[in-house]
Amino acid sequence: MRRQRRHTKFNRKPNRTARQATGRPGKGEQSPAHREEGAVVKNWGGKIPVALSFPNSYYVGMSSLAFQLLYRWFNDQSDVVCERIFWEKGGDQAGRPLLSLESGRTPDEFSIWAFTISWEMDYFNVVEMLRQAKVPPLAEDRQRTRRWDGSPWPLLIAGGPGITMNPEPMAPFFDVILIGEGEEAVEEFLELAREGLDQDQEALLAALDRLPGFYVPSLRPSNPEHPDFRPVQRLWVRDLSRYPTHSTLYTPDTEFGEMHLMEIARGCGRGCRFCLAGYVYRPPREQPLERLIQWAESAMKAGRRRIGLVSAAVSDHTQIDELALALQKMGASISASSMRMDPISVPLIRAMAAGGAKTLTVAPEAGSQRLRNVINKTQTEEQMMAAIALAEELDFPQLKLYFMVGHPTETDEDIQALIDFTLKARQIFKRRLAINATPFVPKAHTPFQWEGMTDPRLIKQRQRTINRALARHGVAVRADSPDWAAVQAVLSRGDRQLAQVLLAIPSGGLSVRSFFATLAELGLEKERYLGRLEVGSPLPWDIVESGVSQNYFRYELRLAAQSKTGLSCPPDSAGCLTCQACDPDWAFRYGAHDRPIPNARGGPWRAQDWAPWTKLKSEKHRTEHGTIQIAPVTLEG
Repeated sequence: MRRQRRHTKFNRKPNRTARQATGRPGKGEQSPAHREEGAVVKNWGGKIPVALSFPNSYYVGMSSLAFQLLYRWFNDQSDVVCERIFWEKGGDQAGRPLLSLESGRTPDEFSIWAFTISWEMDYFNVVEMLRQAKVPPLAEDRQRTRRWDGSPWPLLIAGGPGITMNPEPMAPFFDVILIGEGEEAVEEFLELAREGLDQDQEALLAALDRLPGFYVPSLRPSNPEHPDFRPVQRLWVRDLSRYPTHSTLYTPDTEFGEMHLMEIARGCGRGCRFCLAGYVYRPPREQPLERLIQWAESAMKAGRRRIGLVSAAVSDHTQIDELALALQKMGASISASSMRMDPISVPLIRAMAAGGAKTLTVAPEAGSQRLRNVINKTQTEEQMMAAIALAEELDFPQLKLYFMVGHPTETDEDIQALIDFTLKARQIFKRRLAINATPFVPKAHTPFQWEGMTDPRLIKQRQRTINRALARHGVAVRADSPDWAAVQAVLSRGDRQLAQVLLAIPSGGLSVRSFFATLAELGLEKERYLGRLEVGSPLPWDIVESGVSQNYFRYELRLAAQSKTGLSCPPDSAGCLTCQACDPDWAFRYGAHDRPIPNARGGPWRAQDWAPWTKLKSEKHRTEHGTIQIAPVTLEG
C-alpha cells in the first residue's frame, strides 16, 4: 500500500500541455509530439514514474537510437511509466517550467530522473535543467532535504558514453551513475527501486553500490590512494542478439527524419588510439544477419523504405556485403553511420548509391601514413583513393573527408600531407567535396589519455592553412572551434572539483572566456587538465574499471611514439585475452560452432591482420577505375 499511496498523487491532470512541454512550436504551430509515431502514454496510477532526459534539444535527443531504446526498455515494464524531458535553449533564463513531453509534468513529480549523456559539452545543460526544474543540483543537498510535501526528491541516475568512462565532473550531481551498457542493468535497477524508492533511499543506494556497474559517488572515494577505494566494473552485453536494437520512435523533427535505424553491431576493435568509443564498447559484437534482415523487412512492410545502419564502423560487420545485397533486393534506401575502407564493402557502397544516398564519408583522420600509424588508423591512401574513385563512378553527389588536427607528434609536414591528400581526392572526385578538420581531444581510457592537447592557437593556425590551400580548389572546409575543444578536453579529463565550475556559471552565461575565468577564480589551473600527464600517475577516471588494462594502454602508447601500428580486435576474433576487455568465456566462444575460428598471425591480432571471414570480401570488384582486391595490407611496424 505504501507504493500505491506514493504514486496515486500522480493521477491528477498535468499542469501543462504537451505542446508547452516542448518549448519549440509557437502559436498555431504543431508540436513535435503530434508528429511522432511510437510514443507511449500511460496512466500513472500505481506505477513508478521515470523521467528520461537527453540534455540537449528534442532534435538532437530524438536522433539518438540509444535514447529511444532506453525509452522502450522502461516502458516495457508494466509497472513503470516513462516520459521524456529535453533541454530547451534559454528556457531557464526565460523562467519557463521544465516539463515532460507526454503529460507536461515537472521533473520533481517523478520518482526517478534518468539522464543519458552522450557528450561532455552537455554537462552544462544538465546543470541548467536541474536549476530550471528547481531541483537541488547537488546529490548531497537532495539527500538532506525534502520536497515541499515532505516526499524525497527524485533519484537521479545517469549513463551514456559522455559520462561512463570519466564520471567525476558529474559525480556530485547524481545519486547513481551507470558505468557501461545498460540493457541488463535496467531490469536489475528497477527491481531494487520497486522496494527502495518507497522505503529507504539510503538502503537503495547501498544495495546499488554492491552491484557491478553502479557507481554511487557518495559511497565511493574517487582517489585511488584512499584506503577504501573501490573501482567500478564496467558492464557490457555478451549476447547482443538478445536485444532488439532498432528504432521505436519516428518523427520528422530529427536529423534522420523518419528513417528506421538499426544498430547492426556494437563496439569497434580497430584500436584507433584517440577513440573513446573503441575502448568503451570493447569487444565488438554483432547482430546476426538473419535478425537484421527481419527487422528491415518489418520496417519495409510498415512503409519505412529508408534504413539507417548504425555502428562504430558499419563496414566492419562480417556479413555487411550480404546485408547490403539483401537490403538492395528489398528496395530499401540505405544510409550508413560510418565506414572503413580496409576492407572496403563495395556491395554496401553500390547499394547506398542505388538507393539514392547523397553523401559518401571517408575518415582518413590524418594526411600522412606516418601519422596514421601513430594513431593506429590503418587505412592506406591507396585504399581510400579506391573508395573515392568508386564514389565518383557511382555518381554520389557529395564526398566528405574527416580529419583531426592536433594529433600527438603532428607537424607542419603532416598538415601539408592532409592538403595533398585532399587535392588528390579532388582530382578524382569532380562533384561537391567537403572536409572537416576537428581538433584532437585526449580522452580517458584510451592510449592517448596521458597526451596533452595541442595549443588551440596552433590548431587555429593549421586550420587556416588548410582552408587557404583548399578553398580555391572548391573544397568546403569545416573547422570546429579549438577553443571549445579545449573546454571539452578539460571536462573529459576532469575531476570532482569541476562540479563547482559547472555550478558557478549561470544559465545563459557560458562562453569559453567565462569557463576558463571561472576555472581560474576557483583556483584550478587549466594546464592541469590540458597538459601532458605523467604515465602511471593517479587519474580521476581510475574509479572506472574499463576492462582494458593500463599495461595495454602503455604498450600502445609506446608503439605510437615509434610511429608503429598496434593491435586490433576484429568482431570475429577468438582466443585473445591481450587487452583484457574480454573474459575467457567470450574469447573462446566459437568452440562448438560451424563458423570458422579466425586466427591471428603469430599471437595477438595486429592492426593490419584485419580480414573478415565473409566470402564476398575476398572477391575482386571491377570498377572503371581499376580492380579493387579485398585483402590484408602490410603497414610499417
